[in-house]
Amino acid sequence: MGEPLDTREAQAEEVVDRLYDEYPDTTISLDFSNRLELLIAVMLSAQCTDERVNEETAHLFEKYETVEDYANADVDELSEDIGSITYHNSKADYIVSSAQTMIDEYGGEVPDEMDDLTELKGVGRKTANVVLQHGHDIVEGIVVDTHVQRLTRRLGITEEERPEAIEQDLMGIVPEEDWQQFTHLCISHGRATCTARNPDCGDCVLEDICPSSKLDRDVDLASGEMWN
Repeated sequence: MGEPLDTREAQAEEVVDRLYDEYPDTTISLDFSNRLELLIAVMLSAQCTDERVNEETAHLFEKYETVEDYANADVDELSEDIGSITYHNSKADYIVSSAQTMIDEYGGEVPDEMDDLTELKGVGRKTANVVLQHGHDIVEGIVVDTHVQRLTRRLGITEEERPEAIEQDLMGIVPEEDWQQFTHLCISHGRATCTARNPDCGDCVLEDICPSSKLDRDVDLASGEMWN
């Protein structure tokens, strides 16, 4: 048990195949009905749960319907409107600034290019990838959130630590046709089984190919051997 496959490519392919079987219907969990709502929701989701974001956007999207609504919003009032969101003060400022930029430079539309999206205040490559994939049907990268970061390192698919470096590494390993779903598969498995603090290795479909398996560690400890 706990033995990864011969190459990282083979390891990634096996992981993808098994997770597709385990989570056949996984997809983005944020609620939105258009590109602007998607952008706002993803900006709010940074270091915050999707469940919390969905609770806030349920009323937020009724109050602010257009890019002009956000661009003309009072930052303090918007901050109060998203008060339960992590870093709501900063995010309110980002949203107003980004809305103003979209009006000034993109005709009030959400940009459809990576470089343009990442020029918006508070929008990094991860957010831009989500917006491109689910708002514009453009897949040019892999969204690396905390689940993807944790699982790919535990599974021995990458040794990189920074999200940007992990993404570049994964793009050379994960088949391009799986780039979008790879993130959702990792998120589903990270929430259900391979959690940050107490991964359920005994009920994991990847346990036998995972070099970080707790089951292997327990066996090694029982035999008096060290485990790293």
